[in-house]
Amino acid sequence: MNFFKSFLPIALFFILSGCDKIKIGENAKESVQQVFSDKTGQIVINPQFDFTWMFSEGLAWIKTGNKLGFIDKHGKIVVNPQFDMTNDFHEGLATIEISNKWGFIDRTGQIIINPQFDNALSFSEGLAAVIIGNKYGFIDKQGSFIINPQFDRADGFSEGLARIQIGDFGTGKWGYIDKTGKIVINPQFDGANNFSEGLAPIIIGDYESGKRGYVNKQGNIVINPQFDEAWKFSEGLAMVKIGDKCGFINKQGTYIVNPQFDWAADFSEGLAIVGIGDNKNGKYGYISR
Repeated sequence: MNFFKSFLPIALFFILSGCDKIKIGENAKESVQQVFSDKTGQIVINPQFDFTWMFSEGLAWIKTGNKLGFIDKHGKIVVNPQFDMTNDFHEGLATIEISNKWGFIDRTGQIIINPQFDNALSFSEGLAAVIIGNKYGFIDKQGSFIINPQFDRADGFSEGLARIQIGDFGTGKWGYIDKTGKIVINPQFDGANNFSEGLAPIIIGDYESGKRGYVNKQGNIVINPQFDEAWKFSEGLAMVKIGDKCGFINKQGTYIVNPQFDWAADFSEGLAIVGIGDNKNGKYGYISR
């Protein structure tokens, strides 16, 4: 399965998800027309597109018929629908697909990097991961390879490091490289995610039954693998799960909020969404730090 082309209706964080691309039509109800509203709930862009997505860097992609383009916050089409697939703008560029090859456009819709890759991730910290054949490498904004394709999996850079996998998806090991392509943390983990606030979640053991912990940028395990789920740090805390309950730890691995919720998300602006009960009948609210 090409995990870059999965549709994710809710932007949740999953270790090893690596999801960056959005494919329209398989899981989305295309007959529904979305609207854009402001913070008061006032509709500011009337329903008119077959599908839409969130704004990023002032633009949102829209779908009309079988093609995708971009609108501004006034609903004006600034890039005509012409692409088979696309993704949000990051660092001034967006990935686009034409005839099964991926490239990049700028905010005017001009193709900056010709479609030539078998897949591509968004730019992050000046570099973008791309696929040639079955190998991942990294290009700069001129489309030149800075790190030649050589990895079996890779993700974007975060805090100067990018996670990479050597070996098969199910059995290969994950480590980290710097922006020169040098391996700075040897592939040794069964799962890994991006660094945030100096730490990264890792998995020891298989995805289903393995335990999650955290490493620092030297590759040292600073919070022992003990959690059934572990998310990135945000505002000094990370959501972790033991059994079926979610709580929050600090960077020393100490519980600040004991596991008690059935669902929880990262802290943002001092609050975190939490849920009690199942998806159908549960209730959701917010907790403070």
